[in-house]
Amino acid sequence: VAESTAQSYGVFEVLRRYPRGVLTAMGLRFGENIMYYLVVTFSITYLATQHGYDTASILRFMLAAHALHMLVVPAVGYLSDRVGRRPVSGIGAVLAAGWGFVAFPMFDTEQPAIIIAAVCLGLVIHSFMYAPQPAIMAEMFPTRMRYSGVSFGYQVTSILAGSLAPIVAVALLSATGSSVSIAIYLAFAAAVTLVAVLVMRETKGTSLRAVDEEDRRRLVAERGEA
Repeated sequence: VAESTAQSYGVFEVLRRYPRGVLTAMGLRFGENIMYYLVVTFSITYLATQHGYDTASILRFMLAAHALHMLVVPAVGYLSDRVGRRPVSGIGAVLAAGWGFVAFPMFDTEQPAIIIAAVCLGLVIHSFMYAPQPAIMAEMFPTRMRYSGVSFGYQVTSILAGSLAPIVAVALLSATGSSVSIAIYLAFAAAVTLVAVLVMRETKGTSLRAVDEEDRRRLVAERGEA
């Protein structure tokens, strides 16, 4: 009970003290999470139902793409350390907005090499939004509420965005009979992430000790202590 109370208090306090950080975290996660599930989950459904690909073949495509993803994510993370979190995340959001318009026609060719290229392209673009996230989110919250802030922004968005993405995509395909509607859906999600990137403060080079010190000063000021 005590542990549950402490966790609840942490969530409420981070929402009260750092609402901008929580909303930014959710925005950054929104397009990234939707794109990931469209690339790795809905693509399987699309290729199987629209083109009759067997699941085993599609999973081999995904394995090859994830091997590339595993290599690209650390490289993109390093890039964000060098040039900044905002430009890297922004590039990812812009490219994500266009992926659906390119990828589904590539899927429709039914050529294995082109399909693998579309999936690999999707995961490479995804890495530009995904790789900087751990650093960004850690740098937005002080130590005492970092777990609550990051967890809330990350997990709530996973429920509202990623978990629903394949369902929304299937519904759009069924209603319209066209993959264009799914591409527009992804473009909208990427636009949400791009807005979050544009309004966030650049956190590259941020000292976590400085974040903690600023939080301490705010507490002291609120309590009227000397």
